[in-house]
Amino acid sequence: MNLKQIRNFSIIAHIDHGKSTLADRLLELTDTVEKRNMKKQFLDSMDLEQEKGITIKLKAVRMIYKYNNESYILNLIDTPGHVDFGYEVSRSLAACEGALLVVDASQGIQAQTINNVEKAINLGLKIIPIVNKIDLPNASPEQTALDIVNTFNFNQEDILFVSAKSGQNTNLVLNKIISDIPCPIGDINKPFRGLVFDSYFDEHLGVVANIKVVDGKINVNEKIHFLRSNAVTSAIKVGFFNPKMVESKTLIAGEVGFIATGLKEIRNVKVGDTIAKNKDAVDPLKGYKEPQPIVFLGLYPEDSSKYLDLRRALERLSLTDAALYFEAESTGEAGQGLGQGFKCGFLGILHAEIIRERIEREFKIPLIATLPSVSYKVTLSTNQVIKISSAVKFPDSSKVLKIEEPIVKVFIYSPSIYIGQIMDLVSKKRGEIVGSVYSKNKGGKEQKVKIEILMPLSEMITDFYDSLKSLSSGYASLDYELHGYKVSNVVKLTIIVAEEEVLALARMSHMSKAEEVGRKLVLSLKDVLPRAQFPIKLQAAIGGKIVARETISAVRKDVTGYLYGGDVTRKRKLLEKQKKGKKKLTRLGRINIPKQAFWKVVKI
Repeated sequence: MNLKQIRNFSIIAHIDHGKSTLADRLLELTDTVEKRNMKKQFLDSMDLEQEKGITIKLKAVRMIYKYNNESYILNLIDTPGHVDFGYEVSRSLAACEGALLVVDASQGIQAQTINNVEKAINLGLKIIPIVNKIDLPNASPEQTALDIVNTFNFNQEDILFVSAKSGQNTNLVLNKIISDIPCPIGDINKPFRGLVFDSYFDEHLGVVANIKVVDGKINVNEKIHFLRSNAVTSAIKVGFFNPKMVESKTLIAGEVGFIATGLKEIRNVKVGDTIAKNKDAVDPLKGYKEPQPIVFLGLYPEDSSKYLDLRRALERLSLTDAALYFEAESTGEAGQGLGQGFKCGFLGILHAEIIRERIEREFKIPLIATLPSVSYKVTLSTNQVIKISSAVKFPDSSKVLKIEEPIVKVFIYSPSIYIGQIMDLVSKKRGEIVGSVYSKNKGGKEQKVKIEILMPLSEMITDFYDSLKSLSSGYASLDYELHGYKVSNVVKLTIIVAEEEVLALARMSHMSKAEEVGRKLVLSLKDVLPRAQFPIKLQAAIGGKIVARETISAVRKDVTGYLYGGDVTRKRKLLEKQKKGKKKLTRLGRINIPKQAFWKVVKI
């Protein structure tokens, strides 16, 4: 088979718009998966993907389809739909020449879809627009098609109307892929070059690299070089996914497949790297931008003996998820913390939640996760600029010139009737609306509005998305990108228990909300800390100012219970002795906070 008979494509769709269902129909129509083995969301193989109804990891699968009496290789590189996995999407698109844009006829275009289409257009991909779920009772296929035309400037006649669930018109999708999406550009006679777009670890095969062959060809057992990591090994196996791993003797220019490297060191295979037989004979391919984590959490094993197991789990996951960042940290100073764990960086809250659940399920390591935080830029009095994502590392305020917090540009796509509630929510979150564009339906009435907002990232990662979905009855969607940094009145909130600062509970917060956060924390501590034989003072402080305070009353012990009869002065003496003892305990007593109490206060 030559280059002209290969098509590499992806599917762009919002969550629950039918992307996985359409992929199922394509697998059926091409006889890639037998009907008796077929199941819903076939490519979403992880339990989490099935439970949440979302795609988390990209998958590559080869299909064979006959069109005009010729056989074609169709390589589908499946992509996630949620904004937190935008990096996975960019990797998939970089290995393709075309993309299917799938829009739900009952829900219309969503903000994340717009962003992913813009990525595909910038990469020069051919896009095939598809209106899905046309058989639903509340579907508006014509209006949805009009929105697609107005938003992306596509031609009306290029839009396909399908029902992936019933299979209606899905054969037209395959025909359109072959007729409209261009074949890969490459030269089989040039020296071998391949782009790594994903990888994973296999106990027997070592690191397995998913690649797109750009030029030349690669055979089994040939020597290969990774240009970025300088690792050298041999291709112990080559092949493709169908969707199971299928071995072949060679991969040629334009094909998508895998190379089993035998490498045991995970860091030797980096996503975006170029593979070659002779590193001096080729130029590196344009890879990917390094993903920048924007949300940080602490992950700690419930059982401290599982610390090394947690490190290995994070290393394995970071191989397939280049956006995952982690470094060791400890909040166990003076016995007042969670012990040893890792500070981890993620692309969003859902990304963090998925990684945490995968560690607990796949590696059997129960975890506790701290509250999410962001990375602040701190300019010191020496004009040195440092980045801080943990309040534990926050310098003394006397040495700080200014603090800048990250600002995100948020795009909200919503029915226009909710604009008032959205503006109120944005105001509460210290956001600012900088632009809005209204779209109209056939009758000329305003139907949807695209709103552009600048707001602090720390406000967006808490409950902004849930609040937006709630006030819009689930119809509004959002996408965001890091916009820059802005000088802000950010302070360190210190938690003090029995006159002792607890580092693990320190927070970074905007001054306008620090008091409220402090009050919530001390109230939570009051509910979970065990009582002692002396009063326990709980305080939240900003600098030297106490902004919230609670007291856990002492356990009352009846020291006179064994007395009977006699002079009342004996009872008074015992009570006075107890009173003096409690005063001494208050001065010298020290609280060892149980780990369970930490979990209840800092968990997500």
